[in-house]
Amino acid sequence: METLSLLLQIAWTFFVIGAFTIGGGYAMLSLIQNEVVAAHGWISESAFTDIVAVSQMTPGPIGINSATYVGYEVMYGVTGLQWMGVLGSAVATLALILPSFIIVLLIVRFYTRFRGSTLYEGTMGWLRPTVVGLIAAAAVILVVRTTWAGCTPDFQLVRENISDWKSWLILAAAFAASLWGRVNPVLIILAGAVLGLLLY
Repeated sequence: METLSLLLQIAWTFFVIGAFTIGGGYAMLSLIQNEVVAAHGWISESAFTDIVAVSQMTPGPIGINSATYVGYEVMYGVTGLQWMGVLGSAVATLALILPSFIIVLLIVRFYTRFRGSTLYEGTMGWLRPTVVGLIAAAAVILVVRTTWAGCTPDFQLVRENISDWKSWLILAAAFAASLWGRVNPVLIILAGAVLGLLLY
């Protein structure tokens, strides 16, 4: 019964995240982090950072990948059963994409009619900077924990998510190889994995 309750809680949490996120997977990360780390305490800050890193490297949208990994970690962590972890992955993933599926079905026939309207353009004009803010928030949340005492925020660095100099060196090398060297991203990921194994 407790397992079923947890599954329903995961489903509802990711359904709400999917329903109220605009701007794709990166904009979704701050909401996922707030729900699974801060609100429910299902996983730790460092585990969430690892999930984000793996989600970026694996094929598919980062938001869906994150939901899949979180669902697995939560259910496997509670039950110790791999098949329950897989079930948690499926529930979290389906719950996350269901709102988008429903919304697209509802608006697809009206999109061409309103695409050129001033109302549509105005709405998109307001949403674009909001999406940028959500993506920036996702990056900040990974390294800064914010707690509120009344109306005063208290900021604390999440030490386990702040990398050492070797990680920053790998980041700089990957950035340079991608931006100026035009190196294939797959090769950069593989090189990063090899360097990580050698250095750590």
